[in-house]
Amino acid sequence: MSERFYETSSEAQTLELGVQLGRLLEQPALILLQGDLGAGKSVFARGIARGLGVAPEIPITSPTFTLMNHYRARFDLYHFDLYRLSDPDELIELGFDDFAHGNGVALVEWPERLGDDSTPGLWIELQHLGNEQRRITFTAKSAAAKKLLSALK
Repeated sequence: MSERFYETSSEAQTLELGVQLGRLLEQPALILLQGDLGAGKSVFARGIARGLGVAPEIPITSPTFTLMNHYRARFDLYHFDLYRLSDPDELIELGFDDFAHGNGVALVEWPERLGDDSTPGLWIELQHLGNEQRRITFTAKSAAAKKLLSALK
């Protein structure tokens, strides 16, 4: 397991770190975003989407009420928000495993709702430090995630 830490001092810096990661992504990839409400997960997710090539005019929002949004880009991006997940069986109905381990990029907010913190992928925890400062911790839990993390500057 590899770890790396970054600190950002503005929303723009958090977004740009997400863009950098998105540019490095190769399919398939599983990105798991953790953090309290307001920690910057949606901003970071928007950065990843832009880095993958989702057009700037397409709004990137957390799919809190639909569980998943699909965006077409360099690779298909499947953006999950599990905050309101009431029953893990909802993920089965949605075909979560097919997306999370398929040919695109699966981006999951609130992955702790999966009940398995050993899921292979790139785990990213965002912590709000005050004002617009964030501490962003990357933990690689797969060989592909380690390669991705080593490429991130």
